[in-house]
Amino acid sequence: MIHLTDYKDLTAQKPIEILPLPETVYIPLNQHTGKICIEEVKVGDRVLTGQRIGFAAAHVFSPVHASLSGEVIAIRDYPHPALGQCRAIEIRSDSKDEIYRSQVTGLKSQVEVDRLSVDEIRDIIFEAGIVGLGGAAFPTHIKLNPPKPVEVLIINLAECEPYLTCDYRLALENSVEILKGIQILAKILTVKKTILAIEDNKPEVIKKFRAVLAEQAFGKQLWQAKTKVEITVLKTQYPQGGEKQLIKSILNKEVPSGKLPFDIGAVVHNVATVFAIYEAVYKNKPLYERVVTVSGSCLSNPRNLLTRIGSSIKNLIDFCGPLKEEPAKIIIGGPMMGIAQYSDEVPVIKSTTGIILMNKKEAQDLEEEFCIRCGACVRECPVGLMPCLINLASEKSLWPEAKNYGVIDCIECGLCNYVCPANRRLVQSIKRAKLEVK
Repeated sequence: MIHLTDYKDLTAQKPIEILPLPETVYIPLNQHTGKICIEEVKVGDRVLTGQRIGFAAAHVFSPVHASLSGEVIAIRDYPHPALGQCRAIEIRSDSKDEIYRSQVTGLKSQVEVDRLSVDEIRDIIFEAGIVGLGGAAFPTHIKLNPPKPVEVLIINLAECEPYLTCDYRLALENSVEILKGIQILAKILTVKKTILAIEDNKPEVIKKFRAVLAEQAFGKQLWQAKTKVEITVLKTQYPQGGEKQLIKSILNKEVPSGKLPFDIGAVVHNVATVFAIYEAVYKNKPLYERVVTVSGSCLSNPRNLLTRIGSSIKNLIDFCGPLKEEPAKIIIGGPMMGIAQYSDEVPVIKSTTGIILMNKKEAQDLEEEFCIRCGACVRECPVGLMPCLINLASEKSLWPEAKNYGVIDCIECGLCNYVCPANRRLVQSIKRAKLEVK
C-alpha cells in the first residue's frame, strides 16, 4: 500500500448540498450484485417517491425504487455507468416529490426501534433496497445474515480513493445517526465489538465521533445495547478501503483466498451503508438518493451533492459549473478504481461515489512499452499477486495459468498500473482474464 496525493481539499470543506430535482430520471433495474430486477410498473403509470418499481424472484438481488414522483414515460435500454447498457425506467417529474405511503408514518422513536426483531429489521433493510454504498453494491440484507457467527463489526470510513469526500462529509454531518445505524447492525449480528476505522487524514471526523461517544446519554444507549464502539485511526494509504485490506490493518488477520470476511469472524460495512440503514429503519425511507462527490480540475465549484438515483451525471456537472475547461475524461468513482464514461448522460446509481472530471494533461494516454521485469507491480500489490505474469498469461490467452497465478483474488485497485514505469495496461488485462477464468 502507498500514499497517494489525494486532492480531497477540493471538496473536504464543502458541506453536503441538495441537488435540485431533475426533470427526468433514468433508473436502471440493475444497480446491485445479483439478478436484474423486473419492472413492476408500465408506461403511463404515475409513481411516487420511494415507491418500489423493480423486483426479482431471486435470492441475490435488491429492489429498486422511484426517486421522484411523476409519470413513467419509457422502459428501455439506457446507458449504464458500469454495464454499458441496462434496462431502465424513465420517469418524468411532476415537481411534487410526493412521498409513497410507506414513509408517511414519520420518524420512529428509539423505543419503537428497540422493539423490532432481528428478522423485522432485515426485512426493512431488504425492502429499502440497500446495497453496499462503497462501490461493490452487494445486497446488504444478505451480508447481514452470515452463515456463521461473527465477532467483530468494522465500519469502513477509510475512503482511501483520491478526490472522494462523500463519506467524510456524511460522517461529519450525521455522526449520531451513523452511530444509531451501528447499534442496529450490532443487534442483527450480535457482535460485542464494533470498530470504526478512520484514516488519519480526517481529524475533524475523528474528533466528532469521539465527542458523541463521550456524551453520557448516547454512551448509556450503547451500553444498554451491549455494543462497544472503538475508534481505530489508520495511517492514510491506498487501497486500505478494501475490506480485506482493512481487516489486515485492524485485526492483523488475512482472509484466505476464496473466502469471505465472515470466515474469520468479521463483517465490514461502509459508513454510507450504515447511514442508509438508519434512514430505512428510523424513517421508513428506501434508498433512492445518496451523496456524490463531484470534483476535478475542470470544475469551478466542486461539491458534495445529495442526489436522487437516476439523475443524469450531466445534471450534477452543470450544477458544479461553469467548466474551467472541457474534460478529457469523466470517471465515475475514484480515479484508481473508477470507470471512464463515454457519455455524460449516464445516470447516478446506488454505487456512484463520485464523478471526477480530468483535463487533457491528467488524462493523457501514455504509450505502452515492454515490461522491464522491474517487479514494482509485485512489490506494491496489496494482495500479494504477480500482475506482470497475469498480464502475460492474459495476452497469450493462457487462462489456466492466469488462474494459477491467483487472478480471481485481484481487487482491481489499479496500483500495478500506477507504479508501472512501462505504462502497461495491467488492470485491463487482468479484468479480461478474470472474466475468462470465471
